[in-house]
Amino acid sequence: MEAFFRPRSVAVVGASEKPGKVGRVVLENILRSGFPGRVYPVNPNHDTVLDLTCYASVSDLPEAPDLAVIIVPAPLVRGVLEECGTRAVPAAVVITAGFKESGREGYRREIELRETARRYGIRVLGPNCLGLADTSTPLNATFATRAPLPGNVAFMSQSGALCTAVLGWSEENHLGFSRFISLGNKMDVDESDVLEELEKDANTSVIAAYLEGVQDGERFLEAAARVGRSKPVIVLKAGVTQAGARAVSSHTGTLAGSEKAYNAAFRRCGALRAETVEDLFMLCRGFSTQPPPRGPRVGVITNAGGPGIIASDALERSGLVLASLSEETTAALRSGLPEAASVYNPVDVLGDAGPERYRLAVSRVLPDPGVDALLVILTPQAMTEVEETARAVAEEARGAEKTVFTVFMGGAESACAEEILREAGIPNFQFPEEAVRTLRAMREYTEYLSRPHRTIVRFDVERGKVRETFDSVLAQGRKELVEVEAREVLAAYGLPVARTLLATNLEECIRAAREIGYPVVVKIASPLILHKTEVGGVVVGIRDTDELINAYEAVTSAARKFVPETSIWGVLVQEMLPPSRELIVGMSRDAQFGPLLMIGLGGIYVEVLGDVSFRLAPVSEEEALEMLRELKSYGLLKGARGERAADIDAVVESILRISQLVTDFPEIAEMDINPLRVLEEGKGCLAADARIVLKE
Repeated sequence: MEAFFRPRSVAVVGASEKPGKVGRVVLENILRSGFPGRVYPVNPNHDTVLDLTCYASVSDLPEAPDLAVIIVPAPLVRGVLEECGTRAVPAAVVITAGFKESGREGYRREIELRETARRYGIRVLGPNCLGLADTSTPLNATFATRAPLPGNVAFMSQSGALCTAVLGWSEENHLGFSRFISLGNKMDVDESDVLEELEKDANTSVIAAYLEGVQDGERFLEAAARVGRSKPVIVLKAGVTQAGARAVSSHTGTLAGSEKAYNAAFRRCGALRAETVEDLFMLCRGFSTQPPPRGPRVGVITNAGGPGIIASDALERSGLVLASLSEETTAALRSGLPEAASVYNPVDVLGDAGPERYRLAVSRVLPDPGVDALLVILTPQAMTEVEETARAVAEEARGAEKTVFTVFMGGAESACAEEILREAGIPNFQFPEEAVRTLRAMREYTEYLSRPHRTIVRFDVERGKVRETFDSVLAQGRKELVEVEAREVLAAYGLPVARTLLATNLEECIRAAREIGYPVVVKIASPLILHKTEVGGVVVGIRDTDELINAYEAVTSAARKFVPETSIWGVLVQEMLPPSRELIVGMSRDAQFGPLLMIGLGGIYVEVLGDVSFRLAPVSEEEALEMLRELKSYGLLKGARGERAADIDAVVESILRISQLVTDFPEIAEMDINPLRVLEEGKGCLAADARIVLKE
């Protein structure tokens, strides 16, 4: 990977003399960047290109270059890579398009290119990419019309077009880059390779990425989690709406989708999720210039009440808080500010405030021990000295180890002030909400860094018994376990299940009810009926034999009417559970990141209300508890209006046992326990209904 960013020599294969051709633009960009190494144009149709000797092929070069930038028609790329292989070129950037993004023939061409690269051990960036740049080498091997400004943010993108747009935006907003990488089709080098390389780059402090997909979910999680401990990783992930999700039949799968999986993945590895391109680079500005806040307490200084109120509302909505200023701070403010000023947070220095009034406020609020970050707001009035105020704020903030953001509003009126603040390393935002969103993300990063090491609990379970059950089901040509089998699996992993018996006829049904004891529940047992209540396949509260006979006939006839050709195995007779709260615990296996656990408000309303929380398995005890606390219905579990609290500890243990089960058996494709009946505190919980589907 080092050869991509620190090459001693570069060959541009497909270099051209014709203005506007990609081969000429790339060569010009390399030369203009001030690249200190040797540059070799390669093109059999030219003797010289841009006054440099041009060679007919890579084989004719006087030395093997460290990096080859390939810009020839797609059918010729493989041959060029073969030549690079025979010369032991370690790295190549394939800018050429016409591979898997272009259809079946292009896909076949890309497979052949990958095989060639692997045979010779060449690392390949692309194909179908903009190229790459390193501002410290310096090297600009792209065909962009602008070169990236130097800075400490590394940016990688799957979209070359977005790369060019970002370069224009960054120039206007003065955001500099250490490295700039267009990933293209990710035939070889992918986001995890780049993350691992950027971890070692001393010039990179912040890593930003635009991703449409992840090549290897497990490797990405490992790389991002490790790199994120030293450098914030900020990702704009596109293409994760429910419209693109895999169609599944379980509650969990229906509610999951790739959006939830990526959110859970980013939470696991500490990557920060940007919702928009604007958010992505606002976060980059914040992280690249200021230390993240150590806590959630924010001081606000303003010369106008409205923006101060807007900032206060935004802070509360985002989970940050207005700092409580010490008596010493408020006393100092009171003695130095006009009588009409507000000396409590937000500190209102009034509309006629000049530079010295702002200087006083910043000098008192910023060092307050109860303040973790400072937000300085200015709206330009007729008497406001905008530039001098910016200098005063910059001088007072110099050397501070706390986060300082400004919101100098007014657009063009604040342009010069923004330049002063930028030179002082203080990012300025147009509106308070933008600054608060950035502060919130930076605070999330410090929270991630302070998390204790994840400890995964392992239980003593009957793993062999589950293996026998799964092997038996698959041997019968089935993918879905019947409820009785699913209950046996849960019991083998120590999950409490409601007592249930399978009855294949009415006589067995009566005998089962007597054995369990009234009242009981009767459910239809059929491999094709997934949601029993929807077809009238469940009767509860059965108190005697007469009611049992009626219930048996009702659920079996309803099942035959709903699916006439279905195989009915009989009915399940289950103990009637005492009043309880109902939850759903489930899992769907994401194609990228593996088992995605879900917990939520259960019963028949789970998909209607969607009160759910997701995490990637395996989960720690703290993560399981976090999942519960995220539910809007968590208050119901804690006890409401005089109700006793539910057994939350039992729910956490159930989540941990399910986490272990789905991690131990990757052949589990989908799983739902719905409902998980949660009894009063100290009395545990019981799985009332369970469904497990295996992969083919």
